[in-house]
Amino acid sequence: MTPGTPYSMRCTLTFGDIYLQVLAWMAVIFVSLAAGLALMGSSRPVFALVGVGLILVLSLPFLLFAFVTTLLNHIHLEPKQIA
Repeated sequence: MTPGTPYSMRCTLTFGDIYLQVLAWMAVIFVSLAAGLALMGSSRPVFALVGVGLILVLSLPFLLFAFVTTLLNHIHLEPKQIA
């Protein structure tokens, strides 16, 4: 490898690689909304809104970390062939 070697970047990420992450995020959303609706009938509906917001805000960094690491694992740098 010599200095100044040109590289080509290739991303091999497909929807199948992140499919389970999308499903897990949708499950978190549906569970938090179901919990919020269950708590909405209580005497303090503010707890329902706070609970849904807390679940979504706390789970978002984990989703982003999983997606970004999956993306970075599928980026390949390949040296270009010099003719």
